[in-house]
Amino acid sequence: MSATPGPSHSSLRRAVYLCLGLMMAGLGIIGAILPLMPTTIFLILAAWLFSRSSPRLEAYLMSSRFGGSLRDWRDFGAISCKSKSLALIGMSAGYAIFLVISKPSVPLAVAVGAPILACAAYVASRRGSASRNEPDESDG
Repeated sequence: MSATPGPSHSSLRRAVYLCLGLMMAGLGIIGAILPLMPTTIFLILAAWLFSRSSPRLEAYLMSSRFGGSLRDWRDFGAISCKSKSLALIGMSAGYAIFLVISKPSVPLAVAVGAPILACAAYVASRRGSASRNEPDESDG
């Protein structure tokens, strides 16, 4: 009984990473258009997935208008002050809209608010863009 060899695990993994990367990039594009939907986190995930599946798509994403933010995150774990502000405002607005529209019970409000607060704390704790935080060479 001769079995035809299937695709290798690495090519299957690359295909999965590529599909997930395309999905994350699509969500990032939607987020760039729709208010209150994040953009950068999806593009960070897409860049990571593309780095493991398609160097060409990774290079394209890194040279896009979002490339600076993606490089700051990849190299330094940094988020620009503008992006931090927008993210925190978006999280706050999203939670406020949730409270007003759904009028949740206190346990549900806490269950939804706690992860949002944790995410907000994480975003706020990241350093600013690397280009602004690196010491000036003239400072010696």
